Amino acid sequence: MSRQNIFDDPYFFSSYQELRSGKNFNELLEQPAMRALLPDIRGKKVLDIGCGSGINCLEFSSQAQRVLGIDISTKMLMSAMKENSAPNIEYRLLDMEKLDEIDEAFDLIYSSLAFHYAVDFPRLIAQCFSHLNRGGILLFSQEHPITTCSVNTESRYVKDEEGNVFFKMADYQAEGERHIRWFVDDVIHQHRKLETIINTLTAAGFTIQSCTEPCPDRKAIRQLPRLANELIKPSFIIFKAVKGD
Repeated sequence: MSRQNIFDDPYFFSSYQELRSGKNFNELLEQPAMRALLPDIRGKKVLDIGCGSGINCLEFSSQAQRVLGIDISTKMLMSAMKENSAPNIEYRLLDMEKLDEIDEAFDLIYSSLAFHYAVDFPRLIAQCFSHLNRGGILLFSQEHPITTCSVNTESRYVKDEEGNVFFKMADYQAEGERHIRWFVDDVIHQHRKLETIINTLTAAGFTIQSCTEPCPDRKAIRQLPRLANELIKPSFIIFKAVKGD
């Protein structure tokens, strides 16, 4: 199976860019949690998987020796090279499941909200392990399994007679493709159980240092009231794992 490249769809791409230009879940919830877990990258080599428009690559470049950003989307990489370039950044068109085409090792492999698109997750994690130096860090966020599990993706927030809000979930044990509407129909995500993610990391040789389910503070909720739903269930999960010395 090959991965879907939805980000090169013109309507999806423009809608996504518009979403990211305002207050959003990435800016107020996921990215602050990711930054809090970043290791010291001064003089290090960084691989950003699913780098998108290169915002994180540009931030890394101020301290890192070298940054390689890879993405499957031509449109995203064109945006990255235009808006977020630096002498020590290289952008490359490459599927995340083909890391064996990269002939170098890194001190940090970073990925923001891309791994839930991976079809062959064990292959991806094994390749991440082989492309890290000893003591290197894998830091990635993805959609939380609670969010990806339900096959029926209609609104799952419900209220009882007293106005209390709940989240409906189903199909958790049934791993595999999920087809959702996100700007366009039939966007494909992959659902994996939490135990699958953890066991895949440890089977590859990683030691998990932390697992984070970002929760918004009051300031973030004031800026984007919809974030209050994150107090009911998390949208994201973040793993920080190390390749042993």
